[in-house]
Amino acid sequence: MEHLFNEEVMSLDTYIMVKLKEKTAQLSDSLIKKNRAPISLSMGAPTANPPAMLIEKLKEFLTEDNIHTYSVTKGEPYFRQAIAERMKNRFGVELDANKEIASLLGSKDGLANLIRFLINPSRDELEKEIIMVPDPGYASYSQMVQCSGGKAYPIPLTAENNYQPDMDKVMESLIAEGLNPKKVKAVIINYPNNPLGVSASKEYVKTVVAFCKKHNILLISDAAYCDLYFTEDEKPFSVLEIEGAKDVTVEMYSLSKPYALTGWRLGWICGNAAAVGRFCKGKSTIDNGIFKALQKACAYILNSPEGDDYIAESNAGFKRKQAIMVKGLKELGWDIDETKVPHTTFYLWLPIPRKYDSAFKFCEDMLEKSGIVVVPGDAFGKYGEGFFRISYVCSDEKLQEVIDRMKADGFRY
Repeated sequence: MEHLFNEEVMSLDTYIMVKLKEKTAQLSDSLIKKNRAPISLSMGAPTANPPAMLIEKLKEFLTEDNIHTYSVTKGEPYFRQAIAERMKNRFGVELDANKEIASLLGSKDGLANLIRFLINPSRDELEKEIIMVPDPGYASYSQMVQCSGGKAYPIPLTAENNYQPDMDKVMESLIAEGLNPKKVKAVIINYPNNPLGVSASKEYVKTVVAFCKKHNILLISDAAYCDLYFTEDEKPFSVLEIEGAKDVTVEMYSLSKPYALTGWRLGWICGNAAAVGRFCKGKSTIDNGIFKALQKACAYILNSPEGDDYIAESNAGFKRKQAIMVKGLKELGWDIDETKVPHTTFYLWLPIPRKYDSAFKFCEDMLEKSGIVVVPGDAFGKYGEGFFRISYVCSDEKLQEVIDRMKADGFRY
């Protein structure tokens, strides 16, 4: 029955993390037999348990009257109010809980639906509406745009532009390729960035806000990693802190990364009231909101001492894990300047060994020979070729075993 599906969906490939998981499962038995049981450094997902207090609160709320009934798409008032309080406490950003905040079934759900609501689909390549996306960037951005009948145009993030490209030059390139600038509907930025781990300065983001105002387009800030930082000097900020940003900006947040709640699927969108309101109208036809007990438990943790302590402890752990990997990779020949390693997210972005000319081939060899699962850089866009991403979320012991296996199996820079 595949012939019944639309062309955009038929042209999609399987998401890279799913492909890696399937490949790893196929090889698992043979890898175990040679003492190379798979170690995954691919998924960007914490492996620790969520805050203990959060679990206790969830148990408590499960027995409340009416807790198992339908919620509402925009989120229960107590959840939205807790988000408003969190945004005020964490960033100093004032938001109207009724008009400028809505719940999400995870930020991925929010991004996919927002993109679909923005794009008027077209099959004519030159008539397709455009959303500018980071490259390298979260692999689903471009697939979401493609599936919606639009065109994803890459914003190159490279060492040469300090991962903060001049948006006017990006627009010039778009025009030079024969595309219509009036077809651009939105710009997506993601700082701290997946897969690079890098952040941007507030001064730079101000220029992106100004660019979006100049062209009357929406700025979508994916802030999923804003609470993953190891030093106060690199503490991420909200785009909504910038004066006037709310005129053109919506920001997406996720509880998955800071509280290890990837399976709970909670997040929120906030910012421009008109955009959030229209988003809610569209989303009201798609789902009935998040399970109320989850919302109530998370409303508690967002502004609690237990939640803040959990984030601080997790970040200290990620800092330690990063140090293990950096030390080991330097021993293996990678020329890593520790003063330039980003102290945000749980990712390392590295060049493939010199003897390889393909990121895919390097990652394939790492899996088949050593049972180590890493992600080829070109899975995140054309500017990712020649690099690979490590996600250091597993135990310290497994991270050290990764280094030991690479040494034993000849994987050096």
